[in-house]
Amino acid sequence: MQNASDRPSLLVLGGTRFVGRAVVEAALADGYRVTLFNRGLTDPGLFAEAGVETLVGDRTGDLSALEGRSWDAVIDVAGYLPEVVQRSVDVLGDRVGRYVFVSTISVLADLSTVQDEDGAVLEPADGLPPVQLYGANKAVCERIVRDAYGDRASIVRPGLIVGPHDPTDRFAYWPRRFRRGGRVLLPGDPADPTQFIDVRDVARWILGCVAAQRGGTYHVTGRTMPIGSFLEACRAAVGASATSAASATEEIWVGTEALLKAGVTPWMGVPLWVGDPEFAAANRTDISRALAAGLTFRPLAETLADTDAWDTLRGGPGAEKEGLTPAEEERLLDAH
Repeated sequence: MQNASDRPSLLVLGGTRFVGRAVVEAALADGYRVTLFNRGLTDPGLFAEAGVETLVGDRTGDLSALEGRSWDAVIDVAGYLPEVVQRSVDVLGDRVGRYVFVSTISVLADLSTVQDEDGAVLEPADGLPPVQLYGANKAVCERIVRDAYGDRASIVRPGLIVGPHDPTDRFAYWPRRFRRGGRVLLPGDPADPTQFIDVRDVARWILGCVAAQRGGTYHVTGRTMPIGSFLEACRAAVGASATSAASATEEIWVGTEALLKAGVTPWMGVPLWVGDPEFAAANRTDISRALAAGLTFRPLAETLADTDAWDTLRGGPGAEKEGLTPAEEERLLDAH
């Protein structure tokens, strides 16, 4: 049996929510010695039984718990503001062998056309809308990490991440909605693209960057597929346990123009639907570089089944967090 001291060590900044949780679970399965650094506010005892060490601190203030320690790699799943990432880089310095920074495809300056990793990125500026300010700040964070670590920096740019423990309702909504039955609003056109990746596949890629010493910048999301095919898979996923209500489902496609005219928010106002021309290529991200480096995906049916099981166990989202409320769906269908 391998001694604990012989196992590679991993520092995760965050580690108890969605992406961080999946990373820690995968790292433990792979035999890493994992240390978490966070404020101890979200699920503080989540990995207590696994013996995971937690250092309590605040990236905006007290980082003293990181001083005098070293790790083979750090995975930053919770770096959003440049000044916060800069402080983490300054404190850790060469006491980590690799810095994996989880960024986003939202750093790209032009999401109206397909871009690869060399596409221009956003710059912070006054007046940027929140979605672009988020991307611009992440782009600066990327530069901070690259400048500090060079080829020991791994920049991971996920697209839409889905799977168990997703804090949004953009994915779990659809199996649940088909199970409920009745009149179901389907957004846009069946041929419209959609693109997402299971959080566990993102975690596997992140750990692969550590194990293979894989530096560079990568778009890490799934293959583009027609949204009609995705919705058909959702329907199939709940078919075996369909209720009489679900068997009476009436599917009604409402086009993008009609949704926009009805005042629906063009970015995920209906789960997984994007109606803003400025983001027309957000679901057609170029992932060829990551594929060439070994990016793999679990079957969609597995992601649907596991996410649906988790969603059912939690009792669904709170009413105020549902991807599309029944009342809003009825309004849009009646208007159509």
